[in-house]
Amino acid sequence: MSAVRGLELLWGVGERPSRGRRPAFTLEQIVRTAVGIADAEGLAVVSMRRIAEQLGCTTMSLYRYVPGKAELLDLMTDMVMAEIPLADAPPGGWRTRLELSARADWGFYHRHPWILRIPAGRPALGPNGFAWYESVLRVLTATGLPPAALVDVFDLVDAYVRGAARDSVDAAAAERHSGITDEQWWAARAHIWDAALIPARYPLLASLRAAGALNHPRDRGFGFGLQRVLDSVEAFVRNQPKRRYETSQRNEITCPQCGAPVPRSAPAGRPRTYCTDACRQRAYRARRAAPYR
Repeated sequence: MSAVRGLELLWGVGERPSRGRRPAFTLEQIVRTAVGIADAEGLAVVSMRRIAEQLGCTTMSLYRYVPGKAELLDLMTDMVMAEIPLADAPPGGWRTRLELSARADWGFYHRHPWILRIPAGRPALGPNGFAWYESVLRVLTATGLPPAALVDVFDLVDAYVRGAARDSVDAAAAERHSGITDEQWWAARAHIWDAALIPARYPLLASLRAAGALNHPRDRGFGFGLQRVLDSVEAFVRNQPKRRYETSQRNEITCPQCGAPVPRSAPAGRPRTYCTDACRQRAYRARRAAPYR
């Protein structure tokens, strides 16, 4: 029942607290307080007791809203995922959109590093997470890859961004906790480099150090790696074998909002312009928001 209740809370369905006095807080207030604690002090500090102290209530009173910490973590995750821009919102081809999405994720993980401590294989199945996942997959449909490959490419890019962000977040945490920057840490050990990196023994390392190649900011490394991942995806797309149904797809129109193929209408139906109602509505809102000429 705990999993069912957790999903009900994520999707805003099910029973509300009805026993006892009128609720003093909303579920959103509780979750937002938990997010604030996690952002400031880390996930390990988040507890019902700590949230109750912040809100000025008893610990037991919070269980009227959230059955346990597992459900709370799902609610926290889905709440902050609303910050991530949908990948299919900006204009451009699939590679441009995928890169922008990956960079948005990089920033997101640095704002909420505790997210990286939650296993990615068991995500919060909430509306904001689904909307983000859907938007990235919609971008990838423009590659023409088959369904399983779309998910594989998503997993590849997501794993790279999460791994690179985790390394960067851990390095930043080490600086905060030690009070020593990376530059200071390496400078204190410069004499070891001088003594150990003898060109006769380590010629390549010595030459790379002399050229300054071993010194670069972490975010530069992220950008380089991201471009190589996208290069590999682009090559994978380009080298896909011709499919028998490809000929029938040549005449398909593409959605002017996201670039995905537009499903064919029924023989008696009206031709479709957009691939989904969501794209049609986004295009309508964009036209309404555009200044009059």
